[in-house]
Amino acid sequence: MLSLKIKNDFKNKSVLITGGTGSLGNELVRIFLSECSLKRLVILSRDELKQSEMIKLYTPKDKKKILRFFLGDVREASRMKLALRDIDYVIHAAALKHVDVAEYNPLEFIKTNIDGAKNVIEAALFCNVKKVIALSTDKAAN
Repeated sequence: MLSLKIKNDFKNKSVLITGGTGSLGNELVRIFLSECSLKRLVILSRDELKQSEMIKLYTPKDKKKILRFFLGDVREASRMKLALRDIDYVIHAAALKHVDVAEYNPLEFIKTNIDGAKNVIEAALFCNVKKVIALSTDKAAN
C-alpha cells in the first residue's frame, strides 16, 4: 500500500518505466493503476511480446485510459529523448542482470547497463524530467 505522501507526489503526473515489462514494471503498473491518480503511465520496453501481454492484462483495469506502451531501447539516445517528452518521473528499471550471460556478452551489458543509463539521464535532463529513480544493477556489476 502506498503512503499518502507518495500518492500525492504522483497525483496528475506522468511516469515512465524503462524495462517496464519486467516483474518490477508489472507490479508498479498494478499499484499505479489501483492506488494512484496519474495523468499518464508509459511502459518503455523493447519486448513487443511482453508489451502485448501487458496490454491484454492491464487495459481492462485502466479505467482512466492513462496507460501507454512505447516500444524502444534505452541504448538509443534519440528514442529516449522522444519517450521522455512531457514525463515528470522516470523509474529506470531496464538492465541486463544475469552475470553468467554477461561473462560471454560483456559489451552487450555495457551497452544496456552503462550506456543505457547514460542515455536515460541525458534524455531526462534534456526533457526537464523532475526525477529519475534509478535501480541498482549490482548483479551485473559483480
